[in-house]
Amino acid sequence: MKRTSVMSTHKKRQQQVWQILLCIVICMANLYTGLTTQTARADGAGDTAILTLEDGSDLNTVRSRLREIYPDMQILHSYESVKGLAVKIKNTPLSLLTRLEGVKRADRSTAYQPSLEDSVPFIGAEAVRRQRDKHGDGLTGKGIKVGIIDTGIDYNHPDLSRNYKGGYDFVENDDDPLEGKGPDGKPTFHGTHVAGIIAANGSMRGVAPDADIYMYRALGPGGQGSTEQIIAAIEKAIEDDVDILNLSLGNPINGPDWPTSNALDKAVEAGIVTVTSNGNSGPSMWSVGSPGTAEKAISVGASIPPLRKPVLTLFDEPELSIGIKPVQGTVPWQFQRDLPLVNGGLGLAEDLEAVNGKAVLIERGGIPLVRKIVNARKAGAAAVLLYNNVAGDFSVGIENPETIPAVSLTREHGEILREAITEKAKESANPTVLRTILKEETDHMAFFSSRGPVTRSWKIKPDIVAPGVDITSTVPNGYLPLNGTSMAAPHIAGAAALVKQAHPDWEPVQIKAALMNTAIALTDEKDQEYPPFVQGAGRVDMEKALRTDTLAYPGTLSFGVWTMDEKETTHTEKIVLENHSKKTKTYRLRMDEDRLLGVKWDYPHQVTVKPGEKKTADIRLDIEAGVVDYKELSGDLTIHGGTEAIKVPYLLFINEPNYPRIGAFDLQPIGHTNAFQYEMYMPGGAEEIEIALYEPDTYTYLGVLDQEHDIKPGLYQKTLTADELPVPEGRYRAVVYARAGNQEDVLETFISLEKTKINEP
Repeated sequence: MKRTSVMSTHKKRQQQVWQILLCIVICMANLYTGLTTQTARADGAGDTAILTLEDGSDLNTVRSRLREIYPDMQILHSYESVKGLAVKIKNTPLSLLTRLEGVKRADRSTAYQPSLEDSVPFIGAEAVRRQRDKHGDGLTGKGIKVGIIDTGIDYNHPDLSRNYKGGYDFVENDDDPLEGKGPDGKPTFHGTHVAGIIAANGSMRGVAPDADIYMYRALGPGGQGSTEQIIAAIEKAIEDDVDILNLSLGNPINGPDWPTSNALDKAVEAGIVTVTSNGNSGPSMWSVGSPGTAEKAISVGASIPPLRKPVLTLFDEPELSIGIKPVQGTVPWQFQRDLPLVNGGLGLAEDLEAVNGKAVLIERGGIPLVRKIVNARKAGAAAVLLYNNVAGDFSVGIENPETIPAVSLTREHGEILREAITEKAKESANPTVLRTILKEETDHMAFFSSRGPVTRSWKIKPDIVAPGVDITSTVPNGYLPLNGTSMAAPHIAGAAALVKQAHPDWEPVQIKAALMNTAIALTDEKDQEYPPFVQGAGRVDMEKALRTDTLAYPGTLSFGVWTMDEKETTHTEKIVLENHSKKTKTYRLRMDEDRLLGVKWDYPHQVTVKPGEKKTADIRLDIEAGVVDYKELSGDLTIHGGTEAIKVPYLLFINEPNYPRIGAFDLQPIGHTNAFQYEMYMPGGAEEIEIALYEPDTYTYLGVLDQEHDIKPGLYQKTLTADELPVPEGRYRAVVYARAGNQEDVLETFISLEKTKINEP
């Protein structure tokens, strides 16, 4: 009997396409920009492969074997610590390299870019200055080497010049990691901003103002870099024996085995505390990307520090409260006066003839948002309020800065304001008046912060969160406020430097535990605690971290996935308890869901540990099949007996969770050949995949590029010749489907089916 494809009919495909379009509208509405972690292919990145060696393989032997079999292949980097090679592949399929003796896997290099005064004292970094290290010095990061992998640094900045101690430029291949130039010719600034958060020491002070800064420039023009550059920078940081390493960058691949994630774990094994941003692709679950998926690194999400956020109301309706989101790239909303408010329609030039000096309300749709803002500015408007044309709110940013304040609103609030304008015009000649009030907001999760957990390993990420909204720090020739987990991660890197100074003999796992064990659990606007895959252990608190006399690790417990047909119903995790006090301590353990139906915990309720010793406790979870009726179980293991009560969040999934079946898709021509190679990252594999092609503008269905079955988990690659293509050369919209069991996922992207052209002399 012929097997029927889940995507067999064109009608169903068209229905799914329109569902995708709606999803795209909503997803684009929720895009939080600034400097984000979206991946773009760096120049040459797609022509490079990262070879991970088998355990026990000799690097020199594999390198020699590679040169013997492929004499024309260029070896770009050799990674001693992380046991791997970066090679220029040109026309060599990756599948051939994986068959090479000693090579465990081969991955195409991907591109990375940056994931992007009150926050330092807010996390307690200023308050701990009075504490002393063993030399009697205040805790300022003195003597601690902090490496940063980023866009470079303005080491001439007055707040950074005394801290900068060296580094390397993997873009220009020299010893000068100065910030480079962006596509617009202007200097990049992301690395300088990150460095300032960690260790600015001038008119602005970072978390660890006396720490030594080592910059490894691996992100070039436009803030883009590739896997081999990132791994080479990690290797150099290991060679330079840094204590802390910060990576405020990422790609969207949610998998524990991506090369950069593996490299970070190797750095931890070498004794380095590695800190990485979790990503800016929230608030969806499963949105964490590599290297934030690294198990041993500290992955950092973004929270909101103390802010006085503007909220809008109407002069005649003071009870009305309208939340707004700034349009990134426009000047902040800082009005202290009332503004006349008028309706600007869709923001067309003809809609804005009487807006001079007024706030203008503009509906989303019709023309690009940036054009609406430019039209309003040219018409003399004082401010722009963009409201959604679909349900809910949205976040947006513009590439080129604008000198007019612009904010976004929900459709519901926009319609309220539009009706108020209409009613006021009917009643009198007086205008509708908009009033700005300031509302305190703090200690909530940032909307854009990526959520976990990690696919396949089911580990909880982020590990911890730190302020990442409206963070002012150093940039070339000045200072600038930015948003992102890129800004949150260096808070933790600086915090780790302070803990390292206070406890120079502590290993990375102990420093990570100190930060996580003492974090403050955050709650949402409804006072409900965020789940662990949103905030990890919570928001960092330096005073508690440096006061703790007990460590418990790992800082979160992941019990994986239990399926209904499993015969084994017991899941066990181990937790280590360390006593750093001078007295014997008896720790009392308590699981917060002891009486949950269908679940039974088995663990020691008391553990006695002598001074300077550690003990391991088993935390066992038994599940009664047929009784549990929930999809996931999360909560806290609380440990009493130390200076502070320690909460260790845990997570268990009942049956395989609904994570994205497609983590990434890319298609590129293979050198100057008559072939193309596509790559898909599928965390759990797939029973069936299909790549359908459509005309880019009209969405006319053109055919199937490829269809495969029974794909293994991880990176899948396949080569297609031009003769196998169902369409002529050109640019197309590709809709990629993957199905595993009753789970189906869809990803849409644009691809170019055009062969690489040879430049004629």
